[in-house]
Amino acid sequence: MANILVVDDELGIRDLLSEILNDEGHQVELAENAAQARAARSRSRPDLVLLDIWMPDTDGVTLLKEWSSSGLLTMPVIMMSGHATIDTAVEATKIGAHSFLEKPITLQKLLKAVEQALARTPARTPAAPTARGAGPASDDRHDNGELPGGQNNAALSPLADLGPQARQAFDLNKPLREARDGFEKAYFEFHLAQEGGSMTRVAEQTGLERTHLYRKLKQLGVDLGRGKRGLV
Repeated sequence: MANILVVDDELGIRDLLSEILNDEGHQVELAENAAQARAARSRSRPDLVLLDIWMPDTDGVTLLKEWSSSGLLTMPVIMMSGHATIDTAVEATKIGAHSFLEKPITLQKLLKAVEQALARTPARTPAAPTARGAGPASDDRHDNGELPGGQNNAALSPLADLGPQARQAFDLNKPLREARDGFEKAYFEFHLAQEGGSMTRVAEQTGLERTHLYRKLKQLGVDLGRGKRGLV
């Protein structure tokens, strides 16, 4: 699940991309011009930006140059336009854009471009320092995966409460989409159980709108009554 910033002056485009990306499990922030995009970039540090080229205040290529020259182009940027020339697309790529999408954007091309861009995004989470102040975090673990004092890693995670059936969903030998679906199903089942099956509270906890949440749960095959009975 990634934090994606969509920058486009057309309301219909913003709403459409937001709905598609939300359905894919991503967190989406919207901006209608360069000023809002700058603020969102500073505030939320997105994992990916979808940036329209033609905007009324500052065009997307100029904003891309601005981020690049100031050292703020730390995330992949996918440029979008329905009127750009090949030269414009090449220029944006030279500045640092990851790729270019021509409008109207098809669902297949959008998801493929997003997946490829996110695959090249390095993980931002730094290694946690150890109590001894040196060496990798794993130095404080025993060979069996336990932490000092006999605590197992699984005991520290809410996923430990999901039972063996949910944990088995995280099979790293599966294709990416299947593995991600397994995680998302367990994730939503956990929150449903925590919130007693309340869709309103689950939507607040997961940052999804109720409509998107309900659609996502149906897509994943989540039993909406299970949260009220408790996970087994």
